[in-house]
Amino acid sequence: MSGCVIFDDDEVFVDNTQQETNEEPTQKRKRVGKTRSNCWKSFEKIFIDGVRHGKCKWCERALKADGNNTGTSSLNKHANNCKKNPENLKNQQTLQFKKEPTGEGSVSTWKHDDKRIKKAMLNLFVVGGLPFKFVENEAFIEYTNALNGKVIVPCRTTISKKVSLYYQEERNKLVTFLCNPLNTIHLTTDCWTSPSKRVHYIVITAHFIDDNWEMHKRIINFKELDSQRGEDIGKEVLKCIQGWGIKNVMTCTVDNACSNDKAIEFLKNKLPNLYNEGKHFHIRCMAHIINLIVRDGMNKNDESVKCLQDAVRYIRKSTQRIALFKKCMKAVGVESTKFLCNDCPTRWNSTYDLLKIAVDLEKAFYEYEMEDRSFARDVVTPVSEDFVTCRAMVSFLEKFKVKTELVSTTSKPLVNRFFGEVCGIYKHIRVWSKNKRFYSIGKDMIDKYEKYWGDFENLNDYIHAFETLIKYKMPENKPLSELDITAKTKSLINDIESRFENFFNCYNTNSNVPFETGGSQDAVHIDDDDDFVGDYFAQSVNSSASKETELTRYLNEGQTQGVKDFDILVWWKNNASRYPILSRMAKDLLGIQISTVASESAFSTSGRIIDSYRANLSAPIIEALVCTQDWVRKSKKPIVDNIDDILKDDDIAKELEDAIRTQNGNGKRPIDINDVEIIYSFQIIHSFHVQPTWPIGDDLEFKHLKLKLL
Repeated sequence: MSGCVIFDDDEVFVDNTQQETNEEPTQKRKRVGKTRSNCWKSFEKIFIDGVRHGKCKWCERALKADGNNTGTSSLNKHANNCKKNPENLKNQQTLQFKKEPTGEGSVSTWKHDDKRIKKAMLNLFVVGGLPFKFVENEAFIEYTNALNGKVIVPCRTTISKKVSLYYQEERNKLVTFLCNPLNTIHLTTDCWTSPSKRVHYIVITAHFIDDNWEMHKRIINFKELDSQRGEDIGKEVLKCIQGWGIKNVMTCTVDNACSNDKAIEFLKNKLPNLYNEGKHFHIRCMAHIINLIVRDGMNKNDESVKCLQDAVRYIRKSTQRIALFKKCMKAVGVESTKFLCNDCPTRWNSTYDLLKIAVDLEKAFYEYEMEDRSFARDVVTPVSEDFVTCRAMVSFLEKFKVKTELVSTTSKPLVNRFFGEVCGIYKHIRVWSKNKRFYSIGKDMIDKYEKYWGDFENLNDYIHAFETLIKYKMPENKPLSELDITAKTKSLINDIESRFENFFNCYNTNSNVPFETGGSQDAVHIDDDDDFVGDYFAQSVNSSASKETELTRYLNEGQTQGVKDFDILVWWKNNASRYPILSRMAKDLLGIQISTVASESAFSTSGRIIDSYRANLSAPIIEALVCTQDWVRKSKKPIVDNIDDILKDDDIAKELEDAIRTQNGNGKRPIDINDVEIIYSFQIIHSFHVQPTWPIGDDLEFKHLKLKLL
């Protein structure tokens, strides 16, 4: 029996079969169009006795779907209720075991979420630093399917194109904050040259403190430079500031290169309404200055240090010598997980690492000398006296290493520690200079120290003007005599206090916060032996009776000094209601960076962002990856991947470049300093209730320590 059946999707078939088949009848009268119903995504068309049916792809149930009676309504109903349909499982919650940070376990609900899975996969490639082509790796696909068979793994082109959207999404969030009129931004910047080809890059990092008193840093620019001329650097920084809609830039921290000095001058001429005509806009990187000081001293290496350096280089020249030295280590019973390392002439910290490891292997050197007869012939072998000297050198350099690591921190404010650390460095050098072996080294270091930190006028007002001098009074007895306190020092202290008061008045004038005269909280005082400034000044225990202003109330309150693990941001967050104007000042000033390490961490030798394997990557893609990774990452590891082939795609590069183009932001209108006069203060540093510094001891020489610094 044959006949024709007309279906609701306008397809006409002739029934020439009486059995189930997956093929349509060969004779057709008319074909108007394809099936349009979404239900056919879950069904396979079959014919039973000439009647079209839909066979479920998940449970294999066949349902009639002819156009005269049922149409596709039954298919839609089944597709929405089929228990084996993955689309239905997405909304079904299941229980999962979740491990808490405390180590305890808990049970929570989970359901399939395509958007969340796609976002997590994008995070994996951007934050984890995986190459985009890894998405096509068979092992990755197998692993993903084993975890969740409903996940559709995208191709590498899709992943790479999603980076631009991800970058733009995260960028818009950041623009909204940076354009907020109440936020003050501090910049750090540095230039770097690719080791693979002569290409110059500039990285600009924004630092700020949010309304919850949390410290943040975000890389907002990573671009190629035509040259490292000061004007070119300045133009790129200015372009970045304008592109992000930032007008409330307080400081810019750079290293001591001449080109950076010229870049700062360019910015000071171009940026409007900088406080005090930009006099305090420039912050010199403390880490670089420490490096210059130590390098000047290390240029005159001690003979013992040179002897040990030569011995290490000799041993590391061949694998046979290395194997023999390891054998000697076992023979003398030296157990160490570290082995001899070479140093770099321009990196003093590498010399420190070389000496620190070598002095612990002293016995192995003696054993090696007996095993290798050419050792004593080719180099001057180290003796006991050399190891004694090198141990002393390790102790001497360790202080600088600790301080360099300290200023490398980007998760908490450090500007409040600047003055004490500077004084501690001076004392450390002078103490070691008394040793005849270190006299020449110390002299060169002192000369370099004097150049940058030896004079009050050479220090930036933001990072020294509000020391503990204001909240301390000179003692009538020890440790300073009246002869030590010169007229110049007294005048300088008065000048600092005057500057602070003037700045406070500027904030007070522009503040709508009503003045509160609430009582002060008890100050916390914990003795700390590691206190440099505290040996000069004694805390004033008599509070002033005057409660006329917020400033006098704050200055007359007892100070927290030398508190270990003291969180200055938490203190100001808890006391913001008591000091509404001063807290605004503190929020602006505590974000100042005394080091460019936050930017330079992107160029660490252990994990460079740009290496010889990616010399041909387009600049827009590099910036999108670097910035996005920095914004969303949970760790501090730099991007390390090989995505050359996929990222050379011109279409992808164009999408990324469009995403990076200059925009003024989607947030609030950027603040104009003419609208809300932002006048910056001289730093409150140690009067911000913290001053962990270094002890003076009883050495009379240091009771005359460069009072011009104070």
